[in-house]
Amino acid sequence: MSRPLEGIKVLDLTRLVSGGMYGMQLADAGADVVKVEVPGRGDTLRAWNPYWWKIYGRGKRSITVDLTKQRGQELIRKLAAEADVLAENFFVGKLESWGLGPDDLWKVNPRLIVVRISGWGQDGPYRDRPGFGTLVEAMSGFADMNGFPDSPPLAPPQPLADMTAALQGVASTMFALYHRDALGGDKGQVIDLALYEPLFTMLGPQAARYLIEGKKRPRLGNRSENSAPRNIYPTSDGKWVAISASTQPMYERLARALEREDLITDERFRNNETRVEYHDALDKIVADAIGKHSCDENMERFNTGGVTASPVYDIEDILSDPHFQARNLVRHVPDSDFGAVPMQGAFPRMSETPLDIAWTGPALGEHTEKILDEWLSMSSPEIERLRTEEVL
Repeated sequence: MSRPLEGIKVLDLTRLVSGGMYGMQLADAGADVVKVEVPGRGDTLRAWNPYWWKIYGRGKRSITVDLTKQRGQELIRKLAAEADVLAENFFVGKLESWGLGPDDLWKVNPRLIVVRISGWGQDGPYRDRPGFGTLVEAMSGFADMNGFPDSPPLAPPQPLADMTAALQGVASTMFALYHRDALGGDKGQVIDLALYEPLFTMLGPQAARYLIEGKKRPRLGNRSENSAPRNIYPTSDGKWVAISASTQPMYERLARALEREDLITDERFRNNETRVEYHDALDKIVADAIGKHSCDENMERFNTGGVTASPVYDIEDILSDPHFQARNLVRHVPDSDFGAVPMQGAFPRMSETPLDIAWTGPALGEHTEKILDEWLSMSSPEIERLRTEEVL
């Protein structure tokens, strides 16, 4: 069965996490993602824990090109002439300084879609600032709303802004390809993808609440402003159970599973609005009832009662869970260095055009000759001259 993006050529000039995740998704979908890397050094992900590159470089082909050299810039223009998409996440204006801005590239390929990933966008007062994800997570409002009421703001322990932007970048690339190919637009466009904006979009109606009511969202820990009980509770064996009883029927199921049917008729907890108002008292009752039993004992009665509850997993728990094993959550992909690298599968599942993992992150420049031959019909002597000139 063919994959959905077979035949699409992507010239990937990105680096680090946002670019890694972006290109990985397209490669899983069958696009020919040609990863352009700095000769001798490559993507910064290669210098991290080795599994980062093996996973987020998967399915891509690596070519090394020195973009600071004129011959390297000429080579990129030739490759761009054959591509459907060019993606980059350099400092704003860097492509233009090399003569590789969108207007330059459209002279050789007017159908090219140019995806520009940056911290703050291609215009505005902050366009020239560096924009790593941590700064975005701080300024988007995420860190301020994350944590407990008595804790300082908390940044996520993972590159959340980069990953979120990458996913939106893939979606917008699909929009642009659809407009160009299916709707008859027949030309490329620029996708201005700032790390800041996708994350801000996901944080809910914070602007509406502040501008209309003058209220800011407080730090709530694991609680919710919209429903109660919603929290993570400790069990007698040192584990944790997460519960979200956000509808009236679910709350009543929880009360019965806890053998506290009196909580259904208690005036303080008669509906969601009053439960949110008295969440301190309700949380203490629920925590006390859960804390008397082990995690397995709690989950047995919750599953029997149809309660929306789950244990809090670490990676060992995830890998040993039979449901995730049955769903092939983790794939063991053959690799020349490690024998095989366990990694996230290719998601989501598609019935007619399934995604797949072709290979782990390749060696630096592993496909240089093959790409130049296939995309540009470049001869071996020409390639050797570029090597001699240290362009490759």
